[in-house]
Amino acid sequence: MYNVKLRGQKRVVETDDGSRTLYSAEFDETYHSDRDGALYESLHKHVIPAFEIKSGRDSLRILDICFGIGYNTLATLYYIKNANLSTKVEIVSPELDRGLVESLSSFDYPAEFEPFVHIIEALSREFYYSDEQFTIKILLGDARDSIPLLKEKFDIVYQDPFSPEHNPQLWTREYFQDIRKISKYDSILTTYSIAASVRMGLDENGYKLFLLHNKGIRDSMIASPKMLNGYEFIDMELKKLRNPTAVSLRD
Repeated sequence: MYNVKLRGQKRVVETDDGSRTLYSAEFDETYHSDRDGALYESLHKHVIPAFEIKSGRDSLRILDICFGIGYNTLATLYYIKNANLSTKVEIVSPELDRGLVESLSSFDYPAEFEPFVHIIEALSREFYYSDEQFTIKILLGDARDSIPLLKEKFDIVYQDPFSPEHNPQLWTREYFQDIRKISKYDSILTTYSIAASVRMGLDENGYKLFLLHNKGIRDSMIASPKMLNGYEFIDMELKKLRNPTAVSLRD
């Protein structure tokens, strides 16, 4: 399922917005779209839509799958600080690659993340950080093992592992069932993938799906157990009629 021998083989890739990501030999894929840009993708496919929908909340619990090089988590902190929000945030993030997290104190992040160097250093040493506003916990190991053990429910899920083609175990119907169990009734899930199998897996777990049009980059998707206003609804019953052979990924 995973290839530990290849796990340490990575190289830096510069993306189109000037921020850097990594290529993973184990998954034969970059951690972010080099075309959409690592920072831009995190902000516009995950953080900004999530915080627009959850605006005005005093506190939020976020499940960031997977931590990787930390862009979604750090972009969340950047957005909150840049918007001068007082929202208290707890971020829980599974991550398979311990060595990657331990190396992040030397990674060349964009200037936007400079205020968070002390947080990056703490996470790379202790896999944990907490202050008056932010708590971040990295759960080392397979997300399929750690997610069912979580007890408190989440407001937001950043569904951002490697693609279904390269990391299918984090996109199956059963995986989304585990996610739904630890999500609040009005939770949202953001994801870059709009693949038919992903839509089917979410639909089979009671999610309503919405297309997110991103300026200058590819479309992405938001899912929620409840209807969302202001987003393009994906009619899954119609999709299934038009594509009766579409199926979700299964364990």
